[in-house]
Amino acid sequence: MLKYIFTFALLLGLYSIAQAQNNYPSPKKGIVEVKDFTFHTGEKMDLVKLGYTTIGTLKKDASGSSFLSDRFAGNLFGKGQILDANEYFIILSDAIGHGRSSKPSDGLRMNFPRYNYDDMVNLMHRMLTEGLGVNHLRLAMGTSMGGMNSWVWGYLYPDFMDALMPLASTPVEIAGRNRMMRKMMIDAIMDDPTWANGNYQTKPLGHKHAMHTLIMMTSSPLQWQKNYPTRESAEAYLKQRVDSYFNAIDPNDLIYAFDASRDYNPSLHLEKIKAPLLSINSADDQVNPPELELTEQVIDRVPNGKFILLPITDETIGHSTHSVPAVWGQYLAEFLKSTEK
Repeated sequence: MLKYIFTFALLLGLYSIAQAQNNYPSPKKGIVEVKDFTFHTGEKMDLVKLGYTTIGTLKKDASGSSFLSDRFAGNLFGKGQILDANEYFIILSDAIGHGRSSKPSDGLRMNFPRYNYDDMVNLMHRMLTEGLGVNHLRLAMGTSMGGMNSWVWGYLYPDFMDALMPLASTPVEIAGRNRMMRKMMIDAIMDDPTWANGNYQTKPLGHKHAMHTLIMMTSSPLQWQKNYPTRESAEAYLKQRVDSYFNAIDPNDLIYAFDASRDYNPSLHLEKIKAPLLSINSADDQVNPPELELTEQVIDRVPNGKFILLPITDETIGHSTHSVPAVWGQYLAEFLKSTEK
């Protein structure tokens, strides 16, 4: 019997790389159209498109992008691996504002509804239940923004999953340096006169400055020093990264994506989470610095919650460690075994 594994898209899909080769069933892409959706602001859309990718074969009697890389999928979804797609039906979701889902750059620009994380999760719930006929998940797992979404899933739909696994996230209000960096990116774009209230003709220079902040936000000091030990190599990598991000990301999409966390604060609802929850961060994550101990301070309020902080090693790569199951896969395997029913 297949069981559903739901994995949320990475932040802005920035880590999308080549698909892993031939070690798991071929991915299939689709779009679910959610009709008549009302956002938390009261704004409405007659139709919201949500993109998704599935791996495995959907069976109606079953219970329960950037992820298609050798580093991620190649270590998780193959035969005999932790999330073997012959045993699990894997659903990879693009949240609203990201990937192939509805987003400001589709045409509405700054007239797009001002969504937040509750809206993102409510839309994904409708995508699963109305679009795919899924009424229960074996595991809901997310990375970065998706990790934050995982916490929201836990208290908005506490009976919908057997287990939750947020990676590279914290369940507290986005404040301090984290919010400042997000605001820096937003202001860099919106303060540029050529942005023209979202109606720019060419991408504003402020968008490039926003990419500088984004790169530092997700940086890995140890790995970068090892990989780019000279001024020339460091500057070459910086240029490549800035150009790649600048070309791949729409300024208005970025504004919406980073402002969507403005009222995120699962710490107000942790006692509502019923499913066993395993949260994993890495000690070199510049988005969620370990010295703040934000998750440690509240994890005891999750009825069946556990937090693991991965030490810095040659295998960790900062915030992006969330996409290296070779580092945390053993914990996932143990977690799945402990939550079997």
